[in-house]
Amino acid sequence: MTPETGPGRGYSTISFLSDYGHDDEFVGVVHSVIASIAPHVRVVDVTHGIAPCDVRAGGLALARAAQYLLPGVVVAVVDPGVGTARRPVAIEVGDGASVLVGPDNGLLAPAVALVGGASRAVELANPEFRLDVQPELGSTFDGRDVFAPAAAHLCCGVRIDALGPAVDPATLTPGMLPVSTREGDDLVAEVLWIDRFGNCQLNLDPAELDELAPAGAPLQVAAGEDLRTAERVGAYAEVSPGRVGLITDSSGLVSLAMPKRSTAEDLGLHEGAEVRLTAAADRRSDGASGTATPVGLGRRPAGPARHGSGGAS
Repeated sequence: MTPETGPGRGYSTISFLSDYGHDDEFVGVVHSVIASIAPHVRVVDVTHGIAPCDVRAGGLALARAAQYLLPGVVVAVVDPGVGTARRPVAIEVGDGASVLVGPDNGLLAPAVALVGGASRAVELANPEFRLDVQPELGSTFDGRDVFAPAAAHLCCGVRIDALGPAVDPATLTPGMLPVSTREGDDLVAEVLWIDRFGNCQLNLDPAELDELAPAGAPLQVAAGEDLRTAERVGAYAEVSPGRVGLITDSSGLVSLAMPKRSTAEDLGLHEGAEVRLTAAADRRSDGASGTATPVGLGRRPAGPARHGSGGAS
């Protein structure tokens, strides 16, 4: 058989992320649909705790996990546009090492970029590889009807180009992620993510702190009207009493942390909140934070990719 008509490579793992939660039957139904088509496949639940309809949070979670997921298929569903004209897509990365399946709404974009970009992409339009549901059912559950069947068929060796027409990767919806900025002596950052311990991940690379102040020098952190002295530490327990720690987290970005306390609650921070850092000697005595500015994700974490050419989730 020629490469154009031959079978696909097949996969044995599907990594599954969504905003479905566990209060309803949605996650279990997706698992069951996958098992009915590809019983040999192991499904790894990355998380289903993304806040409902929070595409940015889902994209960031997928990007944090991407380097560590097994080669295979990723199903990611945070899809406030379900049932509309937004495209359901499959995106091949790492020259086929993995395929990401989900809505074309920016959810998949950060992970695709992190692992080296798309090799090719298709729209999931072939009804042969969708779930054959009763016509009276609404189109509100594409995780069950579109994404799970496509992922399972890919695992069974169906070629990605059999799932539907090709899509130019350049036309895929980008992820909208903020970038850090400098304003005078201030390094202006944004809270990307707050973990369950209350640690606040910023869109800062540790090298940006090196440029702001010498290693070991104290910094000041302004969050709204709150002004705190901060110090760079290597572990949560190393933060001095009364100070905020600046720690390089497991994603390679800078996080604000306090030992055994929620930094988010203590500083009144939320995802998307602005944080300003400056060398302690340069901070204005009144603690004013200046004009608010939108900000975003810094450089990608260093380290070897796990999957093929640049890796894949």
